[in-house]
Amino acid sequence: MRLIILALVIVLPLFSQAQSYFTISGALQDRETGEPLVFASIGIKDKPISTVSNSVGEFDFHIPATAKNDYLIISMLGYENFQAPVSNFIGKDTVVLRLNKAVQVLDEVVIKDSLNGGEIVRIALSRIEQNYPMQPYLMDGFYRDLKKLGGTYFSLLEAAVKIYDEDYMEPRNKDRLREKVALMEVRKSLSYETHKFSRYFQQNNLLEDLLLHNNIKYRNFPEEDAFFNGFQRLSNTYYNGHKVFVVSINSDSYTLKMFIDRDTYAIIRMQYQVIYENNTLRKKVGSVSRYISDSKVIGFKQYGDKMYLNYIKVISQFNWYDAKTNELNFETEMHQELLINKVYPNTTERIGSTRKMKRYGLQYQDDEYNKEFWESYNVIKDTPLDKEIVSDLEKLGTLNEQFEKY
Repeated sequence: MRLIILALVIVLPLFSQAQSYFTISGALQDRETGEPLVFASIGIKDKPISTVSNSVGEFDFHIPATAKNDYLIISMLGYENFQAPVSNFIGKDTVVLRLNKAVQVLDEVVIKDSLNGGEIVRIALSRIEQNYPMQPYLMDGFYRDLKKLGGTYFSLLEAAVKIYDEDYMEPRNKDRLREKVALMEVRKSLSYETHKFSRYFQQNNLLEDLLLHNNIKYRNFPEEDAFFNGFQRLSNTYYNGHKVFVVSINSDSYTLKMFIDRDTYAIIRMQYQVIYENNTLRKKVGSVSRYISDSKVIGFKQYGDKMYLNYIKVISQFNWYDAKTNELNFETEMHQELLINKVYPNTTERIGSTRKMKRYGLQYQDDEYNKEFWESYNVIKDTPLDKEIVSDLEKLGTLNEQFEKY
């Protein structure tokens, strides 16, 4: 017995030292309806690390063991914050966390000078340099893209990246990327480059294209009065204990909804969907492609007194038609998402030349698959749909086998 006790005394401290991180797994639901809470922000109080819930409200959050005495914070638009000690979740299986809707307090009745939707948006855009970082910062991110052909997913790429940026100053050239990106790790399916339909998708740097979708940073909004006049005010909501303006445009060709902090006028979230008409994109071997639609979600999270990018998700649909007959040949979709899982505000660190990506894009990086790295890196948790996607992709073998062979 003494030998057993002695062995435990020796082994347990070693185990504790070896355990550099632990994982909290959860499912977020509305307390009253049980509906899943999508794109909720999960983080550690006063720490610049986070993840988001997936499309069914689930998450896996890998956090350093040093945070065991900290607090888990969950924030969701329209809901009260959830807060609990991290230690409550250590060693537990998936926990179901039910959030309360924020109590709706009646707005004060304003007889004169009440802001309309367009005026709220104008103020928000004018305050970008007050609400977003104006000093150099660095971010760790998880990027994923999926290519879909006629209802079947045939390629997957995932990458862990570092993103460096100087500030949110309005750029002179809104089409030129200001951020610098360094690759940490990458993994991809065998069909990513070799599938015969890969050539029907853009082969440039898709991550850089996705970053340019950040309308707030790149000020990609119309400047005409007609744009601002089209906004309507909806009922206010709440986020992170703050009252939030909700404004939207619903036109024949696009819808846009923005959530704006009522105190600071910081844009917290933007949802956008556009339908294109007769937009010829490219020509390829007797076929022409036309953009059909884009849908986009952009979310920000506050660290200190500034708002930083938290996630972007874009789904682009474009179809290919016979160049002569104009008959539909096939439909294609590109799914892209970026989760920022750690922020380094006011950084002095820059991206070194040793980790800069090779020219053109992530698909041309040839780093070996690092399984151990991915086991503890914060990604967007798989959903039931993702499992169907995996079933499509694994016709060439399990994804782990494909990652290792690449």
